[in-house]
Parts: sequence; structure tokens; C-alpha cells
Amino acid sequence: MGERLVRERVIIGDACIAEGADWLGRNEPRFARAMDGLPPLPLRLKPDGFAELLSAIVSQQVSVASANAIWARLQGAGMTEPHPVAAARTDELRALGLSQQKARYAHALASAGIDYEALRQMPAHDVIKTLTAVPGIGAWTAEIYVMFSLGRADVFAPGDLALQEAARLIFDLPARPKERELRAMSEAWSPWRSVAARIMWAYYKHSKQREGIR
Repeated sequence: MGERLVRERVIIGDACIAEGADWLGRNEPRFARAMDGLPPLPLRLKPDGFAELLSAIVSQQVSVASANAIWARLQGAGMTEPHPVAAARTDELRALGLSQQKARYAHALASAGIDYEALRQMPAHDVIKTLTAVPGIGAWTAEIYVMFSLGRADVFAPGDLALQEAARLIFDLPARPKERELRAMSEAWSPWRSVAARIMWAYYKHSKQREGIR
């Protein structure tokens, strides 16, 4: 790891998740109550690189089932690496399930020239800044990538609707908190905001009987 990353904890296994969940449960009783009866929190770590970011773009504003189906078609067509995606026509990508806008985003990502190995050494806020410079990669997509593909322990995605709904339920709020409000709430969960998100997604799944994150 680069020197600049030493101050940022990286989740590498279930023991890290358990440590974070224990800390959150001791510091916020409502998290302790939310975890009561839930199965063990999933690790959710994913590979990093182009394919994961493209997969995140696919997942934007569609159901988990729809995202999985589109991603399977892209995989089947060999469209999960920069070169074939950059060379593909828009109508080819649309035939695989991407919208016109997402096809444009896929082309932009394929042509962005991101050094994915370098991202591993960068502080989370710099990674997010780098990724959000690419059309189609907003804060949510960048935060999810930093959280799961880079394993950072203290990242949150307050724009996520499932997290907003989970916050409403866990904290007995009159309405879903908006992104800015939830971001402010999450400050109290540092340095384990990524584990707080896992608790909230697990609680959402348990309460709603559907996945809140792909």
C-alpha cells in the first residue's frame, strides 16, 4: 500500500466486518437492535477494475433482477473489457439491454484511460473525484466502488434509496432522510461507515424481503 493510504482502513475479511459491527452496536444502540436476528453480515467485496464500474453503471436506476439480466448479456457478448466496449456501436450495446444514455456512459468509461491499480493507493475522496469526472459515474457509483471493490472501511453512499429507507426504519424517522441529511447522520458512524451500510442493507432486505444492493 502507498503511504497515503496507510491512514485508511481496508476491509479484508469477515473479522473486519465483525469488528466494525461490534463497534457500531456499542456506539449506537439502534444498530445493535437492528442486527438482532439478522444473519451474519455479508463481506460483499468485489474485484476492482473496468468491469466492476461498468457493472455499477448497469445497476443504476434499475432493479437488481434487471441489472443481473443485462450484465449476463454483456458478459455473453464479451462486452466487459474496455477495448470491445469502446469499439462497439451504440446500437450493439442497446441490443444487449443498455439504454441510449448508458451506452454513452459505457463508451465514456472505456475511453477514460483510468489507471485502476493507481486507484488502490489513493485516498477515498481522491478516488471518488477521479471516478466522478467520467460521464455516467456519479457519487453513488463511485462510493459503491470504493466501498466494495477497494474495501475501504469508512465510506458511505447516502444517495442510495435502500439506505435511506433503512435509516427511516432503524432510526424511526417520519420520512426517508434526504441524501444531505443521511450523509450528516453517517458522520457519527465513522470509522466504520461501510459496515454501517452493510447493516442497513441487511436490515432493508430483512424488512422488505428484497435486495437493496446488487
